[in-house]
Amino acid sequence: MVLRAVLATANPDKAAEILGLLGDELDLVPRPRWLADTLEDGDTVEANAYLKAVAVAKATGLPAVADDTVLEVDALGGAPGLCSARYAGPDAGYAQNTAKLLAELTGVPAGRRSARVRTVALLGYPDGRRVVGEAVVPGVITERPRGAGGFGYDAVFVPSEGDGRTLAEMSAGEKARIFCRGRAFRALVGRLAAGEHT
Repeated sequence: MVLRAVLATANPDKAAEILGLLGDELDLVPRPRWLADTLEDGDTVEANAYLKAVAVAKATGLPAVADDTVLEVDALGGAPGLCSARYAGPDAGYAQNTAKLLAELTGVPAGRRSARVRTVALLGYPDGRRVVGEAVVPGVITERPRGAGGFGYDAVFVPSEGDGRTLAEMSAGEKARIFCRGRAFRALVGRLAAGEHT
């Protein structure tokens, strides 16, 4: 029997990507429109994913799937980190966040633009139990955006394991194979299949 779970994210881009990754593994239902946003004030990536998942699980009575994904840039001391989604301000969009990131890296040479993207994928139950998958993908930040696909910082992140293209220059399938969100959700599915939870 396939487990039914609620998508905790209200971000339509992220919801579509997660559906593409988990659509055959879980019976995913959309986040209820009446549900208020969760305050993401945890001090780790996993804490924020847990806050989102458990808030939705408790409100709906069903397990909920959430993730938190952050970009960590070495030349910026690990920023934007936990502030990745709000780097240019609480109401900033993808373009504003990316523009701020590139502005902060002005003058930083290609050899010092190393970064990583970290994802925690989490299924939270109404009773507080959780199942976690995590992945980290290293790469570099480009000097300008490239590509029209993806979202977030995809147009300026080149994964080390790729062929020099940004995530935004890849197809959805290519991104799912190489990027940490796909890897984290595959790890989560493996742990669910093994009956793991904490």
